[in-house]
Amino acid sequence: MANDSTDPTGGRAAGLGSARRGVDEWRMERVTALALLPLSLWLIVSLVALGSADHAAFVGWLGRPLPAFLTILTLICAFRHAALGLQVVIEDYLHFGWKIPLLIAARLSCFAVGAAGVLATLAIALHR
Repeated sequence: MANDSTDPTGGRAAGLGSARRGVDEWRMERVTALALLPLSLWLIVSLVALGSADHAAFVGWLGRPLPAFLTILTLICAFRHAALGLQVVIEDYLHFGWKIPLLIAARLSCFAVGAAGVLATLAIALHR
């Protein structure tokens, strides 16, 4: 079919938004995954090293600046990565009217749980 000269879009799809948004989200998902590799390893090694430590020892460890900072960074990366992953799953595999509410619920849930973890970490770190 020949391009109709009266078509203002020149035969291109119009009004579908920028393709750049998807690339940025794809890139952010990769960046958070890469950041989570050393952060998760650090957290696992640290928690194993604490082993059978009591509550006071854990609070003392988390109250130090470096563990508190790295824990907050881990939480931010983990819940941002989870939100992006859930978004991909919902957008790709759900094909019914609940897609938008589920996207909103997934993003809000990840934000709420991540923010609660960050606030709890700050409360422990700054309480000392």
